Amino acid sequence: MSSSVERLARAFRYDSGPSGALLAHAVAVETAIEIAYGGQPFAVMMGTPADLEDFAAGFSLTEGIVERFEEIRAIEVSVDEDAARVNVALTGDRMRTHLARRRAIAGRTGCGLCGVEDLEHLPRPRPRRAAPAPSPQAIGAAVAALDEHQPLNALTRAVHAAAWRHAEGDILTVREDVGRHNALDKCIGALLRRGVAPEGGFFLVTSRCSYEMVTKAAAFGAAALVSVSAPTSLALKAADAAGVRLIVTARRDQALQFEEGPL
Repeated sequence: MSSSVERLARAFRYDSGPSGALLAHAVAVETAIEIAYGGQPFAVMMGTPADLEDFAAGFSLTEGIVERFEEIRAIEVSVDEDAARVNVALTGDRMRTHLARRRAIAGRTGCGLCGVEDLEHLPRPRPRRAAPAPSPQAIGAAVAALDEHQPLNALTRAVHAAAWRHAEGDILTVREDVGRHNALDKCIGALLRRGVAPEGGFFLVTSRCSYEMVTKAAAFGAAALVSVSAPTSLALKAADAAGVRLIVTARRDQALQFEEGPL
């Protein structure tokens, strides 16, 4: 196991008594991550203190702080034992737009809509024309290959992953985090920073497929979101509105594509 992964886990020992064995297991590190824009705090999320430049880039897009990665001028990260801080410098016009918004988020692990003041501020996926679904072969291959791209989960069995795969190619990017939304934001941010276009690929996530996961995938422009777990009703509605193919309970040899309708 690489040192970069080991620093994201801590040893936990359980003494079962004089007659029992001393058990040890690695637990995932979870810390408070403050995201600031222009030095002004905006959100505190609980997450894994890794790939924070990716997290800031993806979060900025999926939260609507920016519309394009080019509106981010710089990202500065500092991490200490108890917290991490990320400061994002925006272009002048985008910073003025951001300051005009009134929003504060106090996030918990996996939190999705914290800080939304009322129902009118719910994120709305932009409608797009539905693209063809990934092939069953591509989905099965992605599910089969995902485990080998999750070193932190192999160590702790406690974190989520989000992966991007070309429609008929290999997994390109995987990011892990104790929060499922964070993992997807990190994956999106990594793609933005590398200049990867959304055409011809799909996301694969290890978590429940909820409304927020769909809106984040749609914000990047993904044509499809594949989940190893089941969807929620609002996720189905959001995917239909955004033109995102939603494929769930994915396994190596089968998956389901949901369409809204009566049981």
